[in-house]
Formats: sequence, structure tokens, C-alpha cells
Amino acid sequence: MKLQSLVLAVAAALTMTTAFAVPAGSWSVAAGAHYVDPKSDNGTLSDGALSVDVGGDARPTLTGEYFVADNVGIELLAAIPFNHDITLTTADGDTIEGETQHLPPTLSLQYHFDYDNMPMNIKPFVGVGVNYTTFFKEKLYTGDAADLDIDDSVGVAGHVGVDFPFTPTDAFRIDARYIDIKSDVSLNGDNLGEVDISPWVYGVAYVKSF
Repeated sequence: MKLQSLVLAVAAALTMTTAFAVPAGSWSVAAGAHYVDPKSDNGTLSDGALSVDVGGDARPTLTGEYFVADNVGIELLAAIPFNHDITLTTADGDTIEGETQHLPPTLSLQYHFDYDNMPMNIKPFVGVGVNYTTFFKEKLYTGDAADLDIDDSVGVAGHVGVDFPFTPTDAFRIDARYIDIKSDVSLNGDNLGEVDISPWVYGVAYVKSF
């Protein structure tokens, strides 16, 4: 009887875990907004003559995730272009203002934890992947013709977040990513050095599962 009870208990536990798992073959879409917050020290250019400060920006975002196994998904992040102010400061304290736009598509492999035994039935997840950032419409406001160019970047991206389900197929999400973004910068064809943006990206979204 004890063995039979134990077998039934284990079967019930497995059934519960499976019920809360995201099944393979399902997918979800999340629509929201994210704020790109570059690191505070973005490096120097021209052999240390110019310190670099890159501002943050928020934009609408969209993600799609397909589950290749139970609780294991492949997610693609897309967004409309982010716009960042750039400030270059000389050793004398003089500043040169500029701006750039960028797109940061990010592909991640993610694991979603089962939410039985979680408070409020929350469903946390973690992920790691690769980011490709392309820069365009770079400008410096110097009064003279200045051809600023920031190279595209490929780097590692980490992702953590929590889903708060309010129906079986709908949830509210908060998440954060760290993206390794380092790019070479040139002015009028001359290499100035490397800028290190490497932002944290914070977001909220509505998630629909299918």
C-alpha cells in the first residue's frame, strides 16, 4: 500500500508539473516597450582626447518565441529604431554633441520555469543569445561637414524576466537584458577608437500565448 501510494503521489506530481509546463510546439508574442540604458563609462576616442557619453532611449518592441521543447524557447527581439544622443568631451571640458540611431535584433535561447510552487503563479525565465546592432544616421553637430561612422556590433546578450499570467494564454511581463555592444568609431574616414555602449535594457510587455 505504501509503494502504491508513493507511485500515485509521484504520478500526480509529474502530472502537475507537466500541466504547468509550456509545451513544445507552442509559441508566444509579446508587445511592449524597452528602455536602452548604456553603461555610464562609454570609453574614450582619439587616444584619450575625447571622453564619450551615450544617452538612453525608449521605444516600442516586439518579440516572438517558439518552444522547441517543454519550457525551452527560441526568442527573437525586434524594435523600431532607438535614438541616442552622443556627447564628446575634451580634456578642457568643451563638448561636441551628436546622435545616432540603431536597431538591436537579438536571438535568445530561453528556459521558462514551471510556476507550481511559485507565489502568485509567476513564471520566471532566463536566456542567453546573440545580439546584432546596426547603427545608422550618425551625426555630429560641429558646424562643419563631419562624416561620423559607428560600425555594427555583434555580441552576447543575457536575458532574465518574469511573466505574471492573468489568463491561461495572457500575461504581463517585466524583463531585463544585458547586451555586449562595442563598436569602432571613425570620423571622415579616420579611425578614432572604440566606444563601449554595453547597455542594460529594461522592458514591460503584454504576452499572448498560442
